[in-house]
Amino acid sequence: MSNEHCRLCDAELKQVFVDLGMSPIANDYVAADKANAMEPFYPLRVYVCTSCWLVQLPAAQSADNIFRDDYAYFSSVSKSWLAHARNYVEQVAERFDLGEQHSVVEVASNDGYLLQYFRERDIPVLGIEPCGNVAQAAKDIGIPTLVEFFGQELAAKLVAEGKSADLIVGNNVLAHVPDLRDFVSGLKTLLSDTGLITMEFPHLARLIELNQFDTIYHEHFSYFSLLSVLNVFSRHGLRIFDVEELPTHGGSLRIYACHMDDKSKVNSDAVGNLLDLEKQQGMDSLDIYRDFEKRVHRTKRELLKFLIAAREQGKTVVGYGAPAKGNTLLNYCGVRTDLLDYTVDMAPSKQGTLLPGTRIPVYHPDRIAETRPDYILILPWNIKDEIMAGMSAARDWGGQFLIPIPDVQVLD
Repeated sequence: MSNEHCRLCDAELKQVFVDLGMSPIANDYVAADKANAMEPFYPLRVYVCTSCWLVQLPAAQSADNIFRDDYAYFSSVSKSWLAHARNYVEQVAERFDLGEQHSVVEVASNDGYLLQYFRERDIPVLGIEPCGNVAQAAKDIGIPTLVEFFGQELAAKLVAEGKSADLIVGNNVLAHVPDLRDFVSGLKTLLSDTGLITMEFPHLARLIELNQFDTIYHEHFSYFSLLSVLNVFSRHGLRIFDVEELPTHGGSLRIYACHMDDKSKVNSDAVGNLLDLEKQQGMDSLDIYRDFEKRVHRTKRELLKFLIAAREQGKTVVGYGAPAKGNTLLNYCGVRTDLLDYTVDMAPSKQGTLLPGTRIPVYHPDRIAETRPDYILILPWNIKDEIMAGMSAARDWGGQFLIPIPDVQVLD
């Protein structure tokens, strides 16, 4: 027995989805002068609730210990993510006729990567971001930002100040919320009578289908199917009236929600169609969840087999990127500098640090051209095309790219 209970319905969690052993907090990059300091590891064991089908990781750390003022992830580093944000703003503003008379609030607004495009259209915006350093980056480009965690208390305070929202945006935040009920209650409170909510999050069905176990880490408390997220929102008086499947992060959903009694939003066929598809895939039965761990074990063996063989042949392997998903992969597989010399990252906040757990050093991407490795292991595989285009010079010395997910592949 786990002695853990579902964060949505309180049922006891008995069924393990996948156990990735002990792992450090994925975004706790280690300063070079702390290389010999102790580092805490926590269980990375994920459960599926057989009552409401919410896949979840029990909280090993409180959110304020994970999302601190030295948080290392800045959304604007990725050009493809900025393009995604701009396209979203254009689409939602046109579809729902958003203008100067409306208000947009983004929860977990990071460095202003998205709200800047609403501001270009003269639509009033407010960011809510708990990490002080990335919030400051948003403020520096003129995006008003509250440095706070979002929930019912903050939502009620904003409404009391006359600040309800016509559009609430949450990109890759729903999974990061330990108190799911408080968070969604806050969304309902802050939403204007005829307003809408859009949330994007990785799709659990794609995680299972494409073996994306590395997207599991302690910041991600929940993993959503449409089936489970419909349950979450309906329990809080919110109706999901449309859904889109997106290619981002290896396959995501964007849901559109409104108040349950808002008659101005017509239900799309997309919701029922995707729900039917999930049920056909078995998302409402245990077999699909029980079988996942076997694929994870196989991928670990394949990656280690490749890296060991490369070493024994005198080949050099380095990493590209220092994403949280890469830290899950490397720690679970037990990869250290004996198999991966170093990795690189575009984010200055990560350069000069060591990866948590593995203590693999992180450099500027120029390091790859200097050392000319035989293989480049792409850790943020979801943007592999962007990375391979930027590192095309590696082909001049015969360098090849290595992708670990869904299966180990070498790409020229």
